[in-house]
Amino acid sequence: MKLFLKGDRCYSDKCAFDRRSYAPGQQGQRRQKFSDFGVQLREKQKVKRMYSLSEKQFHLVFEKADRQKGITGTNLLLHLECRLDNVVYRLGFVNSRTQGRQFVAHSHFLVNGKKVNIPSYIIKSNDVIELREKSSKMQFVEDSLAAVVRRGIPQWLELDKDNKKGTVKSLPVREDITMPIQEQLIVELYSK
Repeated sequence: MKLFLKGDRCYSDKCAFDRRSYAPGQQGQRRQKFSDFGVQLREKQKVKRMYSLSEKQFHLVFEKADRQKGITGTNLLLHLECRLDNVVYRLGFVNSRTQGRQFVAHSHFLVNGKKVNIPSYIIKSNDVIELREKSSKMQFVEDSLAAVVRRGIPQWLELDKDNKKGTVKSLPVREDITMPIQEQLIVELYSK
């Protein structure tokens, strides 16, 4: 499945998945049958890699979502979407979540006027995320903001390209997450 991990490259003809959609090697083109556990594990690994988290980080996010009221799978996805590195990617300041993680760790962003360098920082409704003054002059950011048209910005976020500032209008709901994720398989895997 195409996970869009490589930024703009995944939207072009150079995407490796578009060129060859099967695994490398001699047995790569064989059809594989997966057990129920295998399907659940692949779904968890897919989501973990999409959001570029380690196993421990992902498990901690799952435990936090499990303790909350409501549907555990939906809570898990909402926690992942509300991370600062993901919001920076969704706003279009960077080309991938991995770059978003690096930019946040290098203190390029302000949240409500305060410097934040923790990629797992959970944003709240009405938070304002902006680039620091020095960082806003980088050519890389200009290119990323120009390419955001192709990817689109979710309805729960608002972007001011001129001031390089984004606002969280509301927290996301499950319908706002358009990626093909079956969160119920992840819940089943962890509930064993």
